[in-house]
Amino acid sequence: CAASRVEYQKIYDLLSIEGLIERGESFYNPYLNGIIEDLESKGLAVESEGATAVFLEGYTNRDGSPLPMLVRKSDGGFNYATTDLAAIRHRVEMDRSEGGEKADRVLYVTDAGQSQHFDMVFAAAKMAGLVPESVSLEHVPFGLVQGEDGKKFATRSGDTVKLKDLLDEAVRIAGEDIKSRMENPDEELSDALADVAKTVGIGAVKYADLSMNRESNYKFSYGRMLSLNGNTAPYMLYAYARICGIVRKATDQVDTENVVWPDARDIIISHDSEKQLIRNLVKLPDILSEVESDLYPNRLCDYLFETSQKFNQFYENCSVNNAETPELKASRLSLCTVSAATIKLLMNLLGIPVVEKL
Repeated sequence: CAASRVEYQKIYDLLSIEGLIERGESFYNPYLNGIIEDLESKGLAVESEGATAVFLEGYTNRDGSPLPMLVRKSDGGFNYATTDLAAIRHRVEMDRSEGGEKADRVLYVTDAGQSQHFDMVFAAAKMAGLVPESVSLEHVPFGLVQGEDGKKFATRSGDTVKLKDLLDEAVRIAGEDIKSRMENPDEELSDALADVAKTVGIGAVKYADLSMNRESNYKFSYGRMLSLNGNTAPYMLYAYARICGIVRKATDQVDTENVVWPDARDIIISHDSEKQLIRNLVKLPDILSEVESDLYPNRLCDYLFETSQKFNQFYENCSVNNAETPELKASRLSLCTVSAATIKLLMNLLGIPVVEKL
């Protein structure tokens, strides 16, 4: 309903989600009868106890009897499977001139409990000729978010935790942490620092979720996700801001609002830590290709954390500002620039903006 959409939009705005096209179940209603007719004409849909069902090879009930995939109830109503098949037709088979999308890859991001449902829907769609060989239908399952006690994540009263409340609390905690490091902790945050708190708080929630194997259950903890230590958003944001500070100091930009990154220079390897950082940085195309193929964003997070650690080792062993020669300083500034660009790119891919000062 309209009221719900207003509240949803508030969440989308908080998460910086743009460009969504909403299509509810009712959008596919005009295509449902056509799906049933096609399934029946091809001998795939048959009557079963007054309903209409598709029986797929390899799917059975616990007692060994064939497991039906219902596409029409005995009262004439339709099922989720029918809507999903209609959606596949719209997304894959129908021409754009007819309002279709002609997608070659369709991702279904839902909880792992729906895996069998989508396996059956995809199998039926292929048998019905709705999916060409060139098209990939993929279920992208995710696990459950649990409380720190390992049980269902809920409020103290047992209610479901609302996402907006969760995000607001993360921003509040991040803001309190910033205040604790101010000269006068009782002062209100400036607009600029409030924006930083929002970036850190919401980024922490996003990163905590995406840094876990999406198929695993994980325990939600504000303390862990907002920590400046370990594979967390605050750690990565700090790593980026730290590189900005190094470049500012080495290029006399201490008072500038935004860092002007130096031009690339020839790389000179004078220490093993430089070589290790370079070896890590050149992995980026392979990491991106792997994530695009397998859809495990936690690998981006692992690579981010590894990159920040390699950079720290480089910086501990290789002075930038006090490099032995101008050429070596320029080389090390180039490594700083590429490291920062890599962190920024991957954080943005995760939906998290970076900040130059933290």
